[in-house]
Amino acid sequence: MAIYRAVGRNWLTRGLLTISNNPLRVCIVDSGPAGFYTAEKMLKAHQEAEVDIIDWLPTPFGLVRSGVAPDHPETKIVINQFSRVAKHERCSFFGNVTLGSSVSLGELRELYNVVVLAYGAESDRFLGIPGEDLKGIYSAREFVWWYNGHPDFKNLNPDLKSTESAVIVGQGNVALDVARILLRPTAELATTDISKHALSGLEESSIRKVYLVGRRGPVQAAFTTRELREVLELKKNRIQKRVYELLSRAATSGSSELNPCQRELHFVFFSKPDRFLESDDSSGHVAGVHLEKTVLKGVSPGKQIAVDTGQFEDRPCGMVLKSIGYKSVPVDGLPFDHQKGVVPNIRGRVLGNTSGDPALCENGLYVCGWLKRGPTGIIATNLYCAEETVASISEDLEQGVLWSSSSSLKPGREGLHQLLSNRNVRFVTFNEWEKIDNEEKRRGSSSSEPREKLICWEELLKSAT
Repeated sequence: MAIYRAVGRNWLTRGLLTISNNPLRVCIVDSGPAGFYTAEKMLKAHQEAEVDIIDWLPTPFGLVRSGVAPDHPETKIVINQFSRVAKHERCSFFGNVTLGSSVSLGELRELYNVVVLAYGAESDRFLGIPGEDLKGIYSAREFVWWYNGHPDFKNLNPDLKSTESAVIVGQGNVALDVARILLRPTAELATTDISKHALSGLEESSIRKVYLVGRRGPVQAAFTTRELREVLELKKNRIQKRVYELLSRAATSGSSELNPCQRELHFVFFSKPDRFLESDDSSGHVAGVHLEKTVLKGVSPGKQIAVDTGQFEDRPCGMVLKSIGYKSVPVDGLPFDHQKGVVPNIRGRVLGNTSGDPALCENGLYVCGWLKRGPTGIIATNLYCAEETVASISEDLEQGVLWSSSSSLKPGREGLHQLLSNRNVRFVTFNEWEKIDNEEKRRGSSSSEPREKLICWEELLKSAT
């Protein structure tokens, strides 16, 4: 039986064969928070590591760029930290590289000692109720990517003119972000990095009432106090009791005659969609939501569940945004738990199936972020998630799991570069991303905006040259 022994931090021996003078080649798939935190931890923990980050977009930073609301610039400051990681002498960025078409998972595992999958949830959960395919119904993810200038959603063109009322299904932070963008004065949004097409659409919006629908009550609402405070323009709320009082008041207070330009936010608790209603003209457009009342059952407040009552009401609206959760998507060669929407893993180590048997770990393959734990938490949650995954990698290195005389000599960056060149894949380096960054800032400066995002693939790649 071969015996591996850790010597110092940077190399291992197997009998008399030294195999550690070779760099540890690491590839991280996706340049969002989970990916960059993993890269940062790997570079710090392993001085011999060379880390490459690939992303299907030509722009880095994942949900920090395409998910964080434009009126939350302070949240995007973490980009400065991620940029320092990308500029590290042992780190490289390969943008415009798609896992599956540009390079397969199997090929990455042949090229690198360690592959960490850190891509997020790129699809949506479905309610599975009648009418879900009516026009005017969108996922919150699509809407967020639309107003944040994601190149794949620039043509979403949601109809904001034909209705005064919108229903948002869900009461998490994303739901509050979307509600806030719909109701915030466009003069305030004009000084942010919101996409030009979204700002134009919102300027013409007729939406004056937004209903946030949740199947449980104020105490169980999934958003943070910060998001609530902002959407209600509150200053000093820190405890859950106060949150409950505020939301209960908002939910039960009657509406008075309002200025036609005034906008309203309504919290609708203890309700769930039963079906979506089609407009009378049979145009296939949504005209409302048929809601069923719910009640909470259970002794413990933290474990109460919403159950149906058989009582219904209709909520008229011409637009619906579903904010009921994201889900990750599998790739060829990757074990996947379709029920949970995650890759089966133990502390970041990918398992061959969903049995949970640690003996079935896929050597050299790891996960981090939403693909590992599901679409939960905030940006900082990925820091702790990355620490755990990197700790697992370090343990496997110390135990010799990742090293052998045949597998330690990996081509890594040079091999990936050659493979992409042979396939005529036009990848974007971090230096080239900085050209895109400078061009966006230059365009934004003329109108006192932090940047004007480039939203076309062709324009992004052209600016990178």
